[in-house]
Amino acid sequence: MQAKDAIRSAMNLSNLVYKSYLSDFEDAELMCRPGPGCNHMAWQTGHLIASEVSLLSTVFPKDAVELPQGFAEAHSKETAESDDPAAFLTKQEYMSLMETVREQTLAVLDRATDEELSAASPEAFRTWCPTVGDMFVLIGSHPLMHAGQIVPIRRQLGKPVLF
Repeated sequence: MQAKDAIRSAMNLSNLVYKSYLSDFEDAELMCRPGPGCNHMAWQTGHLIASEVSLLSTVFPKDAVELPQGFAEAHSKETAESDDPAAFLTKQEYMSLMETVREQTLAVLDRATDEELSAASPEAFRTWCPTVGDMFVLIGSHPLMHAGQIVPIRRQLGKPVLF
């Protein structure tokens, strides 16, 4: 297994877990928050999508997917407290956009050279993601950082244990 294979595998596993946890959610259930002060799953899913595009564009600026106008702003820290379902997308829209963004990220990873992956990451990320390869690992693991927040919602809604 090569480095790109391991990164791709980790990205796929992370996405599988996140999407599985949301697989039986209805649109309205995306507005549930796992606890006080936590963000609802519609916002978190949009945040993951916008973050992936933003992170990829820091290392491959010409290759990131262009998000719908206003999408990143609708999932910024300033909108995290909004409970207005009309301000967010449907589950299907999120999942479709998440898939499009991830496909593009994987395509960029596939054509990245070993030299590009070994190159230094942008200065703002270097203390915790020293290389471009580390940036791909961050992109891939980010959904797992949020997946644990779905579990309390699943329990509150009486949904089955998945993993």
